[in-house]
Amino acid sequence: MPYRRLPNTNQARMRSLKKSVDMGEKFEDTYSLAFSYKSLEDASALLVRYERAMSEYKQCANKQVVTNKEFQNAIKMARLYISHFIQVLNMCVIRNEIKPEVKKLYGLDPESNVVPDLVSDENIYEWGRRVIDGERQRTQSGGAPIYNPTIAKVQVHYDIFVEYYNNQKVLQNNTSRTIDNLSLLNDQADQIILDIWNQVDAKFADLPMNEKMKKCQEYGIVYYYRRGEKKEEETKNE
Repeated sequence: MPYRRLPNTNQARMRSLKKSVDMGEKFEDTYSLAFSYKSLEDASALLVRYERAMSEYKQCANKQVVTNKEFQNAIKMARLYISHFIQVLNMCVIRNEIKPEVKKLYGLDPESNVVPDLVSDENIYEWGRRVIDGERQRTQSGGAPIYNPTIAKVQVHYDIFVEYYNNQKVLQNNTSRTIDNLSLLNDQADQIILDIWNQVDAKFADLPMNEKMKKCQEYGIVYYYRRGEKKEEETKNE
């Protein structure tokens, strides 16, 4: 026997609510409707809120995707310049132009020439700040500036990265907030849809199964067949 299954995606929930509202508008009187007027009012009110929440979510998600493309380029350039600067600093130490212990100003291990892990955004954010602060302290103490790249060039790309980094955090929070709003509405939507479907199902309960399913499907109820079940039904009807 085919079984009902409630919508399990945001789009499906919105379609189901809209179908219920459309069916309510289709009939001139509520007596012909297979579910109560109160349920119709609940579905109509929630549909307005749900469509607004979906629109806000899509706007936030789309903006995050578009901005992320630019952000990825900023990540690439910041990582390149920070890594290159540290490599040049290490070479200066190897050539005895800078004392190893000076590397502590940058948060680097004097005994190691390994470039720190710059894979994550957080590490780029942290090491960029350390490198810029360390070079400033060293040059203010009389040390000769490192060139190719200069710290000014590093800072340009680091500042661009930080701007996108902070902006992306705001966008992520906005998207997360709209997802939370949708999740709260999903619980209400599921309750309203289930209530309407139960009423519709009860309204046509005395009809033959095929006729009942056809009537219920007009109200947006979705039926699924278990594996092999549909083929068996078709064989019986032949």
